[in-house]
Amino acid sequence: MGSGQLVAVFGAYGHTGRFVVAELAARGYVPVPSGRDARALQELAGKHGLEARVASVEDPGSLDRALAGTAAVVNCAGPFATTTGPVIEAALRAGIPYLDVAAELEANLDTFAHYRERAREAGAVIVPAMAFFGGLGDLLTTAAMGDWTEADEAHIAYGLSHWHPTTGTRLSGAVSRERRGDVRLRYRGGRWERRTDAAPTLRWTFPEPLGVREVVGEFTMADVVTVPQHLSIPDVTTYMTADAVRDVAAADTPAPSPADGSGRSDQTFLVEAVVRSGGVERRASASGQDIYAVTAPLVVEALERVLTGRTRAVGVTSAGEAFDAPDFLRALAPHLTLTHHPRAT
Repeated sequence: MGSGQLVAVFGAYGHTGRFVVAELAARGYVPVPSGRDARALQELAGKHGLEARVASVEDPGSLDRALAGTAAVVNCAGPFATTTGPVIEAALRAGIPYLDVAAELEANLDTFAHYRERAREAGAVIVPAMAFFGGLGDLLTTAAMGDWTEADEAHIAYGLSHWHPTTGTRLSGAVSRERRGDVRLRYRGGRWERRTDAAPTLRWTFPEPLGVREVVGEFTMADVVTVPQHLSIPDVTTYMTADAVRDVAAADTPAPSPADGSGRSDQTFLVEAVVRSGGVERRASASGQDIYAVTAPLVVEALERVLTGRTRAVGVTSAGEAFDAPDFLRALAPHLTLTHHPRAT
């Protein structure tokens, strides 16, 4: 457990950041809430009896002060296109690990492209997209691969009961659309393709109780960035239930609202990873409640493994590369149900 170690949480007062603060405290760490909104920070810090440290990505000195004396930093502040670079730079100056919960493709791609060599040379650990999008799908895909060293294709399907987006999700989506314009990205033949046609709609057979659902294919999420970084799979595709896509696209869809004492919403999810090689198929899937809330145990479990030396890589690394994927997933048993274990068919 944390044994009182200080962990900076940048963007701690955001929807996901609050779950991360609570999870850190529950595991014995001392969260250090940080961000630019002094009033929101003081409110959060006062509630938990913590020290707030105001910091802005425009002021490197303030970031250095926010990270001073901490064992690591978790970046929960979107849009990540704006925050990842400055917070990573501050973590490198402080000599501490950096983890984030970014689901923005461009931010994730930038992190791998810009920091891979620097972080490896410094012996630093940087784990982007250590969240529901990016981390979980990567872990499931890696677990499904088992002893395979390569596969022909990987498919990760998201079955959400609904998707009520946070303010951060909407802001991050707007930034991505601004950077990308009318172009969408997909990963084929070991390279990124920029497409201007509409993403296909098809049907996906999820494990029960979800069953057959309409999904938007090539709904490219952070997993499509993280998986090919360490697995030899030339085609990686993600899918999203069509109802959830309509929810997140609609301007009048409400933000998540708490349905239990922990603050989780009543949203449920089922994520299935399928890898195929030479006509053989392997699958792994997991289900749970609230995609934002479950990000907290994902990133804090990763943090704990980094701080206790249970990693398999240094530099910029994804969940499946850095950690023992089956063991990591088993450790999440209080938060996830592995509903369909890896098997060959």
